[in-house]
This record gives sequence, C-alpha cells and structure tokens, in this order.
Amino acid sequence: MRFRLQTLPLGLWLHQLQACKSRNCSMLVRTNQVCFTNNIIRPGYNDYNASKFIQPCLKQSSRKLSNGSSVVAPVFFQAERFKDNTALTTQHGTYTYKDLLHYSVNFAKELTVASKTDGRKTLKDTEFPLEGERIAFLCENDLSYVVAQWAIWMCKAIAVPLCKSHPVTELQYFCEDSSACMLVGTAAFRDKLAPISSQLGRPLLEMGEDDYSGDYSELKGNSKETFLGLKDGPRKNEYKNRKAMIIYTSGTTGTPKGVVMTFGNLDAQMRDMVQAWGWSQSDSILHVLPLHHVHGVVNVLMTPLYVGAKCTMLPKFDAKQTWQTLLSDASDVNIFMAVPTIYSKLIQEYERQRDSQSSYLPSDLPSILKQKFRLMVSGSAALPQPVMERWADLTGHLLLERYGMTEIGMALTNPLIGDRFPGAVGLPFPGVSARIVEHHDNCNHGDVLVSADAKKVTVTKGKEGLCGELLIKGDNVFTEYWNRPSATAEAFTGDGWFKTGDTAVFADGVFHIVGRTSVDVIKSAGYKISALDVERHLLAHPDIQDVAVIGLPDMTYGQLLTAVLVTKSGATLTTNDLQIWAKDKMAPYHIPRKVTCLKDMPRNAMGKVNKKQLAKDLFPDSA
Repeated sequence: MRFRLQTLPLGLWLHQLQACKSRNCSMLVRTNQVCFTNNIIRPGYNDYNASKFIQPCLKQSSRKLSNGSSVVAPVFFQAERFKDNTALTTQHGTYTYKDLLHYSVNFAKELTVASKTDGRKTLKDTEFPLEGERIAFLCENDLSYVVAQWAIWMCKAIAVPLCKSHPVTELQYFCEDSSACMLVGTAAFRDKLAPISSQLGRPLLEMGEDDYSGDYSELKGNSKETFLGLKDGPRKNEYKNRKAMIIYTSGTTGTPKGVVMTFGNLDAQMRDMVQAWGWSQSDSILHVLPLHHVHGVVNVLMTPLYVGAKCTMLPKFDAKQTWQTLLSDASDVNIFMAVPTIYSKLIQEYERQRDSQSSYLPSDLPSILKQKFRLMVSGSAALPQPVMERWADLTGHLLLERYGMTEIGMALTNPLIGDRFPGAVGLPFPGVSARIVEHHDNCNHGDVLVSADAKKVTVTKGKEGLCGELLIKGDNVFTEYWNRPSATAEAFTGDGWFKTGDTAVFADGVFHIVGRTSVDVIKSAGYKISALDVERHLLAHPDIQDVAVIGLPDMTYGQLLTAVLVTKSGATLTTNDLQIWAKDKMAPYHIPRKVTCLKDMPRNAMGKVNKKQLAKDLFPDSA
C-alpha cells in the first residue's frame, strides 16, 4: 500500500509562516552564594561575563543554517543570531534565545566555582578545570535542562543526560560508568541523585525550583556588556572532534553502553534534519519526549534551537494535555514528533472522548490539524500500520516514519513531500550513506546487496529483494563507546562502516527494516521470519491492542514463534483463537504457535520492548 502526501495544505501553511515572532519574558537573578550541604551545591545566579565561556557569533551571525558553513559549533552559538526570538515555552514561562544564553553563562560560572571548591577531586588547575570531564545531569523537561546542557558545554565538559524514570541503581551505573566528576539536577530529583552523590563521592550541584520565576531585569540590563566580548565566531574545526555528549543505549539487546558523540556528529545530524525536513526559524515544535535519548535531545530540542525555531515543552507526556496543546489557538505549534506508543495513546484518548458528551476535541479535527501542522514524525520503534492509518483518518496527516539509533542519530527518512510506504523508512538523509550486506553464520559480512546515498541507489544484479545487515557511514556516526575499545572496534567494518545490527531489505525503491538481527529475525521450521512483520499482521486483529513477537528455543522448530498480546477488551485470546483468525490472512509459518496475554506491555521510556527480558520473565524455562 502506498500513501501520497497532499502538498496543498503544507504549501498554504508554509505561506502563513513567513514572519518570526518575538516575545518578552521575565527571568530571575539569584544572588545567594554557593554553599555545600551533604555534597549538594546550591548556586547563585549572579551576572557573569560571557566572553570567558563563549566566543560566538557576531561575525558568524550571517552564516546560513542549512548549514552552508564548514564551521562546527555547539547549539548555544546560535543564541546571539536569534537572541530576541522565542526559544522555549514551558510550564514556568517563555524564554528568548538571549535569556537561555544568560542563564547558561551564569550556571557555567557556578559549575566552574563548584569544581574549584570541591576538595574531593583534583581537577585541572586551568581556566577551564572541567574541560574533558563528564558531568551527569537530571532535570525536568523545562528551562533547567537547556541551561544545564549549555553550561556544561560552555565549560568544555561532556554532558551525560540521565533519565528521570530510571531507578537509582541504573542512574548510578551511568554515573559510575562515565566517571562523572559531578552531578547536576533540580530539587525534584534530590532523592535520586543525593544517594548517588554520597555513594560515589561526587558533588551534587542543585538547580532550585525558584529559578524559573521573578524579575531578571538586572541580567538583561547587563546584556550589552556581556555581548561586547563576543567578537569572534568559533575557529574552524575547533569543535568538530571535541566530545560533546555521552548518551547510553537503551539496553534492549545487552548492557547499556555509553555512546560518545562529538559536536561534529551532532552538527551533521541536525544539518541533515534541517535539510530533509525543511526546518526554519518560523517553525514551532511540541516536545513530550524523555530527554535522555537522541529522539528527545537532538531531534526535538536541539534541532529547533539550531535554526532559531521555538520549542514548547510539556513536563511529561499526558494524552489530554497533548491534545489540548496541539489544538490550542494560543499555540503556534506546527511540528510534532513522537514514538508509536504516544500516537497509540493519543488515538485511545480520542476514542474515549468521542463517546463522551463533554468531549474537548472538536468534530472538525482533521481540518484543523491539516491547516495548522506541516509535519508529524514517528520514530524510535516500528510504526504499526493500523496506528499509521488511524492517525491519518483522525488528523489528515500521514506520519513520516524515519530510521535512526543512538549511535548514528538519523540515517533514513521517508520524504517530506512524496510517497510514503507503511513499514518503510525511505532513503538516506543528505549526509548519510547506507548499505545492505549479506549475512553469514560466522558473523562476517559478505557481498554488498544495496548501496545508497541521498542521490543514488545501486542494487547488485541478481541480489534484488534479499535481506542483509544495514550498515551506515557518515559524519553523523558516533565516535566510540565510552571506555569500550573492543566493542567500538567490533561495531565497525574494516573500511569504517557502522554495523547497525538491524536486518533490512530494499524493496519498492525504499529501505524496510526487518528487525533487530538478534531478536527480531526468528529462525523457525527452516524459515527466517521477521517478528516486526508478524506483529504488523496481528495488529489488524480487532481485539489486539499491542503485541510483541519473540522466538523461544524449541527442539522441533528451532525457535517457536510466540506472540505476547495485550487485548483491547482485556479478554484472553487463546492460541487456537488466533490461529483460526490468521489462517486465511497470514502465511502458515507466520502464524504464532504459542500465545500469552498480558494486561500491559512492558515498554521503556522510548516505547521499546526489551524482548530478551520479556522472554526471561514470561518463559524462564525456555529463555
């Protein structure tokens, strides 16, 4: 099945988005001094000259952000160019780019003071004592996150974002594995961070809740003096190879590893999305995702700030609040990106409201959203076709599905304007090259089946339609796994291609992801079966709400095709029930031979199912 994106509503909307709005905001100066209490540092926000921490932007303010310049720099270097644009709207207020820059400069000063005051760790006795050090931070989805991230980078340190839904044991693992020299967080996470600080002997720098209200006129009044020092942009290649961030993998197929990304990697990822998806400073995106993963950090937060656009952040995903924000007349949001689970929950909320006499959702929902939004994107997990089709019915928008992962950012995308295939992830981004290579049982790679970049696709004659491992190459690809040289070496081919561990096929002119080779390619009764393909078929069952297909060890079949289901009614579907329904709808070898039902599907913060853990939990004798 093929869907064609209608271009007229998009064109009309883009025509209405030519003017960039400027908004005022209020901010707060805290004048208390730095103090230490049980490793917790409570900083003040006195004004501080920015020139020590940043040297951006007056010369580079004319550079084009598509990004024509070869100069790579952190996102905060754009703050001077877009200083009066609205950058961020949160539950606490609205902030311009200049506001974000001022907050971050002040907090960078506090980080430096704290590093020199703390006597438990000897850092470099230089102007930038934190250079190259790792700083782990845990903040709400609001201003505090941006301030922490930018301030860490201003100190030339490496940012290690943490997930607020993770238990203390996992957070401590990330802090310990990255050898973080300091923890940063808001008061809301004191109970999680304080024990880690005590256990590891690392100071905790706390950002207080009162930092998001009050009058910031004193700092604004000093802005002229602050920006007088910003005479030169970043030197060419100064930042390109500098380590910027360590993001940990989700651990769905093994122990989480720290993925090290340079500013060059991040710049390439953002530049590709700007070019492929048409980002401009007139855009405004709604952010409802966690901030410890590439999707939430790079795609939905950093990229809009990279082009001078606006980001509206909700504290967390809530279906009702999300619908209300998407539809609000007061909101200028025109882009939305989420994981399939969120789209599914929004659909469920719509269904509940449809049957309610006091529904807050308008009857002309598709008309409103088609005119208001220019782009809606799904990623981080496979998008079920029923969700894609139902969302298109409700909103008039066919979700743009793309492919990426922690190590590479974004790699493949369906077109902004053009044909989109359910279950397909399109073609490479502008700066990315992709290959599909043959699998061999000895784990070595065989012949190249498909080779592609944004301009050309070459399919090896006689190899059409064959599955193989997807390889990726480009400036977007990460540098290394933190402190894991062997794992890093194993992740790349001898000629520098990153091995994604995903099985893919090229068909109908686009790439399709078959699944994770280790868990989603199931060998049963002599067949290689895509678990994702089986899941897509099963989701067409009228009573199935969610599904995960796994392969269990079996003496007869090799792996027993097993479906773990969540039903819409809460009723139990037996193996026999499902097999009768699937008999004339699915290939015999695609029909599960074992079925079990759950009340809810265990998914992580990004909507992914850890299938290895699921098999261990449900079938301990088989896994």
